[in-house]
Amino acid sequence: MPVIAPMPAARPARLTDQRDGAEESVVAGTTVDHLTETYRAHYRSLLGLAALLLDDTASCEDVVQEAFIRVHSARKRVRDREKTLAYLRQTVVNLSRSALRRRILGLKLLSKPMPDMASAEEGAYDLLERDSLIQAMKGLQRRQREVLVLRYFADMTEAQVAETLGISLGSVKAYGSRGMAALRVAMGATA
Repeated sequence: MPVIAPMPAARPARLTDQRDGAEESVVAGTTVDHLTETYRAHYRSLLGLAALLLDDTASCEDVVQEAFIRVHSARKRVRDREKTLAYLRQTVVNLSRSALRRRILGLKLLSKPMPDMASAEEGAYDLLERDSLIQAMKGLQRRQREVLVLRYFADMTEAQVAETLGISLGSVKAYGSRGMAALRVAMGATA
């Protein structure tokens, strides 16, 4: 697993509040050390999140690395250190969407169709089962897929999913319920 080497910690920006002649210092933004710890603790879970939204390992690793780079660049804007992981998850979801958009455009421009089936060497039973689940997930609406991935793979609560996707709690419940029903139908048809 690649590791981001911590750069010498620059002094975090300090905000000064002057009321009645009193000075109060408040640290703004997340530190490089905190981001490095977040990287070490959550890299694999973010990689798994990207893997459920994308379909190849290289793209997933690229998306997660890019997410950490972007959060590192914007770390002073993350006011609450506790929200760093949520900010990273949202960035991974957004970058996955962008990667899928670029891929769809590339497929439209591609002159010959790509083969649908994996090679014979990759035909183990567990991969076939996983492939059928991935195919069923691809058949879902985008929001249904995102809600199910965040809810059941990333193990987020419905409230966290709602906050991450910027939708209401009722919408999360509706998308989740409809997505599960559609998965049951799709997986029942392939069995």
